[in-house]
Amino acid sequence: MLAAHARVTGARVTSKVGLVAIGRNEGERLVRCLTSVLGRVDRVVYVDSGSTDGSADRARELGADVLDLDLSRPFTAARARNEGFARLMSIDPSIARVQFVDGDCEIVPGWIEAAMKTLDARDDVAVVCGRRRERFPDASIYNRVIDVEWDTPVGEALACGGDAMMRVEAFRAVDGYDGSLIAGEEPDLCLRLRARGWRILRIDHEMTLHDAAITELRQWWQRAVRSGHAYAEGAHKHGRGPERHWVKETRRIVLWGAVIPGLALAGAPFTGGLSLSLFAGYPVSAYRAFRAVRRRGVPMESAAAYAAFMVLAKGAELEGALRFWRNRARGEKSGLIEYK
Repeated sequence: MLAAHARVTGARVTSKVGLVAIGRNEGERLVRCLTSVLGRVDRVVYVDSGSTDGSADRARELGADVLDLDLSRPFTAARARNEGFARLMSIDPSIARVQFVDGDCEIVPGWIEAAMKTLDARDDVAVVCGRRRERFPDASIYNRVIDVEWDTPVGEALACGGDAMMRVEAFRAVDGYDGSLIAGEEPDLCLRLRARGWRILRIDHEMTLHDAAITELRQWWQRAVRSGHAYAEGAHKHGRGPERHWVKETRRIVLWGAVIPGLALAGAPFTGGLSLSLFAGYPVSAYRAFRAVRRRGVPMESAAAYAAFMVLAKGAELEGALRFWRNRARGEKSGLIEYK
């Protein structure tokens, strides 16, 4: 059984911890995810969003409480996490910490204890996260690029990702995730938490192994489209606030994805082709990204791939931003943008 009281030798744990995992058709990835918390948390809830591969049954066999999401309503990861949290609280209202994890991730040994210790020691911290790594970074160039993305600075942060441990009190205070968001729900949540005076902390500790399983360009492109949609929607929702949330990022998408290529091509007939020199900005931008990640110790090959794809991503991100703006103008809600 998965449910077991979280008490470990050498770690003074003062609060109960529950886990909410979400997924669909994750197969063996989900098994690894749930097995990784055997005996380390008090309760486990798995939220399944219409799997057809027996994931829900396998989760039940492992001892998780399984919630089959009602798919008659639009699905989002944010909504799944909220409903999983509500189920967790109904099962055991005394739980004070909740670890969220995606079903394609495995929690590494020691993370639950390290995160609990941090929250128990810091009353001002609402969210604690650590280092997420790709399980198979060499399986494809896309996995390698994503692994570099996960390498974010340690210390106080503006946001976390999908894998993080949160203080129940703080999560409830802001009514959890915005269930309407199809992407970017974690930065949105963290922004609202920070507005209440809470802190987001990334500690120097291994947290999860993630299996992106991206082997084709179209998958990576769709993932970047989703990011562009998130930036545009986040800027629309919070851009007028004091942080100007994602306004700069959205403007950068428009600049590199539309303005520069548009000026370069449209101006070519009138400048004798001189306007095409604007395209030189792309290798310069790639070099800056390359140099930045090399300073963090990223190997040269991975740094070069990351830099190249960060420039290429601007086209996909523009597609996502345009999709958000188009649907907003029509009064429509965007559907999920999936890459698996």
